[in-house]
Amino acid sequence: MTALDQQTSARQSSLRASNLALVARTVCASARPLSRADVAAATSMTRTTATRLADELVAGGVLGEIEPDGGGRRGRPATPLVPGSRLAAVGLQVNAGFLAVRVVDLRGRVVAESLEYADLVESDPEAALDRLGALSARVLAGLPEGLRLVGAGLALPGIVAAATGTLLRAPNLGWSGVRPAELLDPAAVAGLPLRVGNEASLAARTVAEVAPGRPGPFPDFVYLSGEIGIGGAAVVGGEVMAGRHGWAGEIGHVCVDPAGPACRCGSTGCLETYAGRDALLAAAGLTPASTLAHLAELAASGDARAREAVTAAARALGVALAGVINVLDIPTVVLGGHLAQVADLLRPELESRLRERVLSARWTPPAIHAGKNIPAPGATGAAYRELAGVLTDPARWLP
Repeated sequence: MTALDQQTSARQSSLRASNLALVARTVCASARPLSRADVAAATSMTRTTATRLADELVAGGVLGEIEPDGGGRRGRPATPLVPGSRLAAVGLQVNAGFLAVRVVDLRGRVVAESLEYADLVESDPEAALDRLGALSARVLAGLPEGLRLVGAGLALPGIVAAATGTLLRAPNLGWSGVRPAELLDPAAVAGLPLRVGNEASLAARTVAEVAPGRPGPFPDFVYLSGEIGIGGAAVVGGEVMAGRHGWAGEIGHVCVDPAGPACRCGSTGCLETYAGRDALLAAAGLTPASTLAHLAELAASGDARAREAVTAAARALGVALAGVINVLDIPTVVLGGHLAQVADLLRPELESRLRERVLSARWTPPAIHAGKNIPAPGATGAAYRELAGVLTDPARWLP
């Protein structure tokens, strides 16, 4: 083969890969099943080309087909295309209060999962990851035959150096300088490379996308992940804003009062010392074993201490979020985790504070939304991130 022939072959291969990705993304982004003719129209391909590429993707499991709905029309109905069900990813999560494993397919369905509650504050990372590995191995052992795993991701509540897979620091876990891939049994991720990421950034993906490759309702938003601590992420154009080193979004450690309580991070007056789950319960006179539902009941019944705790948390959130909105011009806020559970309690005071503090509020009032109540959104987001790789380059997953 001549050099010219090689260049021509490479261009053709690259064009095929790009077109396969375009067809896969088009089908996965659609809220309804698409026919091959729909795909051709949406991508400006010829019907023949779109059909050939769709057939390849169906054969490889990237796309699937469902029974056509004749809809009373004459002629043979087109066979609708949907995301495939034979490719899935493993999402793992370690938080201060639980361990989680979720296997999610390209349709966004949870194929298998397990969640184990545990007190992991100031825990030993090797012991915690051993528990996570055993939990994951049990989940993977029960997967249906024919399911192909394409990747594995781990969500952690702290600063992560993605390039080396190192958790630099997680104040609420008490972990520093941990490389989970070296401590986790390879069987826990089916021998796949493990990608580590920040829990809040990964959880934000479950708001940015309602399923892998399918956009959610808000293209731009600030996400707060609430548990014992508070994580955060800014999403612009459906993509998480990572920052220079991938550490952007640490809203929980924005100072709302320099003279405030000491934080596990070593600073004082951080947002999570007022609005973190344990801090909120303690301010209401409740123990960590109490529930947010109980706090809400007390506040609704007029309990002074519970109401003051909620008000203090909302004020602190208002200070931190106003700064973020003023700097980034993202007036949509999504509350996740425990903050979503008390969003209705927080909203009046929080919206009032934001109206006072956000410079643009007169023209674009900040909007507060409660996130979906799904367990371990960081694990789900970790799986979504791995599945995004399939949509970027589906050719590598074809026979």
